[in-house]
Amino acid sequence: MEVKKAIIPVAGLGTRFRPFSEILPKELWPLVDKPVIKYIIEEAISSDIKRLIFVNRTGKKILAEYLNSLSNFPQVIQKKPLGDGHAILQAEKLIKREPFAVLFGDDVVESKTPCLKQLITVFKKYKTPVLALYKIPKEKAPSYGMVAVKKIEEKIYQIKDIIEKPSLKETPSNFAIVGKYILTPDIFNHLKKVKGGIDKEIRISEALKIILKTGKTILGLQFEGKWLECGNKVAYLKSNIYLSKKYLASKKI
Repeated sequence: MEVKKAIIPVAGLGTRFRPFSEILPKELWPLVDKPVIKYIIEEAISSDIKRLIFVNRTGKKILAEYLNSLSNFPQVIQKKPLGDGHAILQAEKLIKREPFAVLFGDDVVESKTPCLKQLITVFKKYKTPVLALYKIPKEKAPSYGMVAVKKIEEKIYQIKDIIEKPSLKETPSNFAIVGKYILTPDIFNHLKKVKGGIDKEIRISEALKIILKTGKTILGLQFEGKWLECGNKVAYLKSNIYLSKKYLASKKI
């Protein structure tokens, strides 16, 4: 089972970055010298992904034009902001019955081997879904999706449970889920079973929890590299400062 397709959701409203994100989609904001989304595209291509499928919305024409200027990437439209899982469902017909990657534009990883390529290597060995994991201080856990794990081998863990934004007492480990996944096509059926909560959103994490209840194995990889978050103002600024310092050092400025 080869992983040759990737879904990249870019339909988000960018509410944390308003009002500027209403003018320019946050995916096009610069991370030092190129748009954030370009890092994600380059990661996918460097991981031997042959087809990138973008899930966009009608209000982001400038982003659609930018993506088409790079290549004629297929784009599907998410008509309503009903969650990350709902976004992925929009691409079901283009995925068909193949395993695929999901890459979120908020999560850039600096590494020698692309993070996605590392995940694909694990998938080729185990033939089961793989999530990207990053160890964070426990006090930050209430802001992330966290996992309970059992170690399988060095850097590879079996996911036992997924808890979205747990309290400090509920936090099962130091491992947070980064927005990079290898999924199998059965995820689509499980996404359709998810009952949205108060916000009516369909979330990937809920579908993954359904899969865990069926007894299927889901793995997590503590990948090699540095996670550069771009999903909120502080994280975005920190990521820019980190890469800017490295850029200046390389230029000996």
